[in-house]
Amino acid sequence: MSICKNSERAPLPVGLYPHARQVGDLWFLSGVGPRKKDSKEIPGVTLKEDGSIASYDIEAQCHSVFQNVKMILEDIGSDWSKLVDVTVFLTNMKDDFKTFNRIYADYFKENQPCRTTVEVNALPTPIAIELKCVAEV
Repeated sequence: MSICKNSERAPLPVGLYPHARQVGDLWFLSGVGPRKKDSKEIPGVTLKEDGSIASYDIEAQCHSVFQNVKMILEDIGSDWSKLVDVTVFLTNMKDDFKTFNRIYADYFKENQPCRTTVEVNALPTPIAIELKCVAEV
């Protein structure tokens, strides 16, 4: 049996899926981006009139996505220290990986989950980073 949950504080998913699903002793989080709840604002992103990205600040997006993951974990009854696996999707590995890696190290000093980082061509909204996480209950 599994349980699906959503956070009241994190941005709504952009499709028909929950923020998290519990299976056994693990929580599987759906992809989490840096968007703000109840807003079209994406921290660090400036959009053109056509909705495409004019410029972005990967540092601002990193802090925001980590905050969104933290809120979801807290709202489902888990926490940051219980993360066991993180998959990172970056749209520009060449320019953003070094900054992302530095910020990641600040957030994961105590807990060091397994991690995979991949570059993708695009994400569903005009963002430069998304995380897919697994945490203990």
